[in-house]
Amino acid sequence: MALDFVYIEDLAQLEGTTGTLKGWLYNKRGSKGLYFLIVRDGTGLVQCVVNQEEVDAASWDAADAATQESALAVTGRIVKDERQVGGFEVQATHVELISQAEDYPITPKEHGVEFLMDRRHLWLRSRRQWAILRVRNRIIMSIHEFFQEQGFVQMDAPILTGNAVEGTTTLFGIDYFGEPAYLTQSGQLHGEAMAMAMGKIYTFGPTFRAEKSKTRRHLTEFWMIEPEMAFYDLAMNMDLAEAFLVRIATDALRDCQTELEVIGRDTAPLEKVKSPFPRLSYSEAVDLLRSDETTAMLNAREAALQDEQQQLTDERDANQKAYGQAKKWRKRQIDAREIEINKRLSEVEEALRNIPQWRESAKNFEWGSDFGGSDETVLTWHFDRPIIVHRYPAVVKAFYMKRDPDDDRLALGMDVLAPEGYGEIIGGGERATDLQFLKDQIAAHGLPESAFEWYLDLRRYGSVPHAGFGLGLERTVTWICGIDHVRETIPFPRLLGRLKP
Repeated sequence: MALDFVYIEDLAQLEGTTGTLKGWLYNKRGSKGLYFLIVRDGTGLVQCVVNQEEVDAASWDAADAATQESALAVTGRIVKDERQVGGFEVQATHVELISQAEDYPITPKEHGVEFLMDRRHLWLRSRRQWAILRVRNRIIMSIHEFFQEQGFVQMDAPILTGNAVEGTTTLFGIDYFGEPAYLTQSGQLHGEAMAMAMGKIYTFGPTFRAEKSKTRRHLTEFWMIEPEMAFYDLAMNMDLAEAFLVRIATDALRDCQTELEVIGRDTAPLEKVKSPFPRLSYSEAVDLLRSDETTAMLNAREAALQDEQQQLTDERDANQKAYGQAKKWRKRQIDAREIEINKRLSEVEEALRNIPQWRESAKNFEWGSDFGGSDETVLTWHFDRPIIVHRYPAVVKAFYMKRDPDDDRLALGMDVLAPEGYGEIIGGGERATDLQFLKDQIAAHGLPESAFEWYLDLRRYGSVPHAGFGLGLERTVTWICGIDHVRETIPFPRLLGRLKP
């Protein structure tokens, strides 16, 4: 298909030629007879130099009139320049103003999170959000490539269901032509049915939890990738999950260097995501939480954070003292650095508030309880790569989980916890195959057996050992990008109290 313009990501192939870019004005600065327009087109940024002596009057007027986020068409010579963003520059010969933007509400100054979330449809255009969502896109492609190369068949589970999967307390209920129905919590049960037909499948779709949680790890609508494999046991399931995460991290490191740099991600931890992953039984993980080693680690972290807090405060105070006598360019640097310092100080202060509680929670953790977010965080701080925790108490796992034949208290489940404190990104395990056991579990959980008759048929007609897991896409993107909150990893997050934009 022939286009009448070129994309910024293709400029390297067009060096020395003349082309037309179409995009939006990201930033503008000027001096006498010159404008420097930073233009974005969704594939990258490039500086376009508009020299009044080299363009006609209409082009100069267009460059002069363009405001932030105005749409432009810039024609010019493409020149390599390593000093500029993207490594290239366009020396303009013609500028056309396609549409002039009104005063843009998002400026380079610091805005509060609620302000930005209310304008999420515009916030998406910022450099950081652009980078995060491009990493998300690459991870999605890695997921499909991994499973397709492994011979899996992508299948689609229904979004509207007549039964719970992960308990009844977090269901979004609707009236389905007079019948009760729910937005799916997981595609897993239907995935099991499809695995009995195809051997090994994966689903990739939206899931919903009516969980009244405001933590940085929770969304009410999120995307899950759920493979199900006939004839797999727990060990095979853990092997697959490990290979899967290694592939995702490897692809992101190779293909998202620019985006990770924009985000400011330290990629050294991602480079350590290699097999084998440490594997701990639930009981071993509990022992580690309670250990003197954990207490000492948390004490050391607390001391390091206190030192960082003091260093940041001293730097901020020194900058403020120097501000009055600073030149204009230096004031801009100080302003930008103060935003960074305040953000990091907020993170450090939150961590310092949390550590005493986390230390106490870890030391007094009771066997049989499920791990909370802080417990997962503390566990991962002991390791430099993801860890797999397996064989949880059955009481904290779903009704369909198979019991450990060596200890009926335990379920053959597993969670993969991401390093650097990011916690659970994969949960799964081996599924129960005994018909009567499942009937008993459905009754024990107070679920209507009639809603699960189709699921029980899977045990009546050719039941086999099988296993699977679910990976939360947004939590995975949060970890790979090294960011604080899951809300930035999906274009339009749905959170408690937020249904728009």
